[in-house]
Amino acid sequence: MSITTQDVLSSAPLGEVTATDDALQVVFHRRYGKPIEKVWAAITTPERLADWLAEAEIEMKVGGRVRLTWNKVHQMEGRVVALDPPNTFAWTWSLDERETVVRFDLKADGDGCWLTLTHSGLSPKAGRGSGVRAGWHAHLEGIPDAMEGRKTAWETKTAREKAVADLYPALPA
Repeated sequence: MSITTQDVLSSAPLGEVTATDDALQVVFHRRYGKPIEKVWAAITTPERLADWLAEAEIEMKVGGRVRLTWNKVHQMEGRVVALDPPNTFAWTWSLDERETVVRFDLKADGDGCWLTLTHSGLSPKAGRGSGVRAGWHAHLEGIPDAMEGRKTAWETKTAREKAVADLYPALPA
């Protein structure tokens, strides 16, 4: 069975990149037609994070440990730096010898919720490729299923990232 772009991607907007002399930041905006509590659970509950992002261990307190493991191979360990249920959750992530911050902000909107994902402090050199941008874009596609307790297969995540990679061309040096 082959997977096509149409099978794996929504029409979600691309992440927005801003750059300073020493860092890049990428911001994604998504609206989900589910209550804020469902979206909050998808981004903070280890079982739901495992459905769309990675296997997760989280100490839900500022200063608490966050450990993510992808496909039983790649691992990240950071610390919770912001926690305001059900509105804000942020943790550190060491990438390219820099401490970056991944931040989720939620805002209720009628029968749904807006999610803003901001990944800041990215290395201008390493962050200029499509990797982080395409990776987050691909993973965010799995949140609607995670809210319903459905896991996104690793092959689907990989196909999504490959499908959006060309939409995130290298940034000028």
